[in-house]
Amino acid sequence: MNIAIIPARGGSKRIPRKNIRDFCGKPLIAYSIEAAKACGLFDHIIVSTDDEQIREIANAWGAQTPFERPAELANDHATTVPVIKQAVEWAQEHIGKVGNVCCIYATAPFIQAEALRNAYKLLIDRNVSGYVFSATTFPFPIQRAFKVKPTGLVEMFEPQNYMIRSQDLEEAYQDAGQFYWGSADTYMSEKIFFSTDSMAYILPRHMVQDIDTPEDWKRAEVMYEALKKNGDIK
Repeated sequence: MNIAIIPARGGSKRIPRKNIRDFCGKPLIAYSIEAAKACGLFDHIIVSTDDEQIREIANAWGAQTPFERPAELANDHATTVPVIKQAVEWAQEHIGKVGNVCCIYATAPFIQAEALRNAYKLLIDRNVSGYVFSATTFPFPIQRAFKVKPTGLVEMFEPQNYMIRSQDLEEAYQDAGQFYWGSADTYMSEKIFFSTDSMAYILPRHMVQDIDTPEDWKRAEVMYEALKKNGDIK
């Protein structure tokens, strides 16, 4: 049995009620639920939440909310893997044996069913013992990043790379914040996402946008409408 788990707590600070706020005509979480349904891989799509309104909206869009997330996993310091582990434990006890699990973030309106299917195939075909997670490239070589000191002056993190051409520096990747496939056993062991046993499923940069601030939100809506008009988003 494969299950999708969408963590969605109610206490978003920078964008209040972010998980269920209207995004281009639908609650933000609806995009993740719809992609999970469309990919055809899941026996159950479970939303882990501590919030009654999120529960009602998730149910309306076709997800299950069969338990209330424990308070100790719904605060500002709770991390993803323990939240998914608790949901897997619940499913193992109340539904049946779980084979593979996909954590899907509730704030990923660009997520596509095809990417979920392709990443799952990678997990199975390569027998990945860690996770297969969405990732994308950094838009600028991280080896030439610099910091701004309290004085306002700048300092490179790696000054030895100043004279190296950008195209000669190694490509770097970042978490795309959409999904994380892994076996139930991997989640139960609380292995970190970016372990040496994990693989990245690479997405093009134009299909990735973090939504952490009101500015991010506006940018994401503009990008979404453009991608939809161009046929990149189904």
